[in-house]
Amino acid sequence: MRDGYAGSFLRGSAGLGSVLLAVYGGVVRAAETATNSNVPALGVEPLAGGSLAKMGLGLFAVVFLIVGMAWLMRRMGGMPGTATGSLRVLGGLSMGTRERVVLIQVGETQLLLGVAPGRVQTLHVLDQPIATTEPGKSGKNNFAASLAAALQRRNKS
Repeated sequence: MRDGYAGSFLRGSAGLGSVLLAVYGGVVRAAETATNSNVPALGVEPLAGGSLAKMGLGLFAVVFLIVGMAWLMRRMGGMPGTATGSLRVLGGLSMGTRERVVLIQVGETQLLLGVAPGRVQTLHVLDQPIATTEPGKSGKNNFAASLAAALQRRNKS
């Protein structure tokens, strides 16, 4: 019984081997035919001056389009930018990982707001506005003033 099983296995594997060899031979012939066929060469050198100029012009057009769309969005009010009106954020202080206290000015009134995820609450309406410096002028948070002060301290020591 064993000889019969081994013989049929060998005959089956020989048949399978010949099928695989035929398929492999067909694939090799197809690959050789594809590589030997006449493939047309490029008519234009990719790094030629004209090609680089076209690519540069296209890149400039895309960058110009992005900048133009950003300007249009800001002009139409679709993108938050600088405060342009009677509402300004004067300052803020982080009270925790997700909570902040923010001082805003609406016209002549200043409000102290508590800001948390999903919630904004008025904490206090100030009767007398707190004197604050304009953004860009000398103040506690102005980088240029802080740098100048640090350099003066360094030169004195």
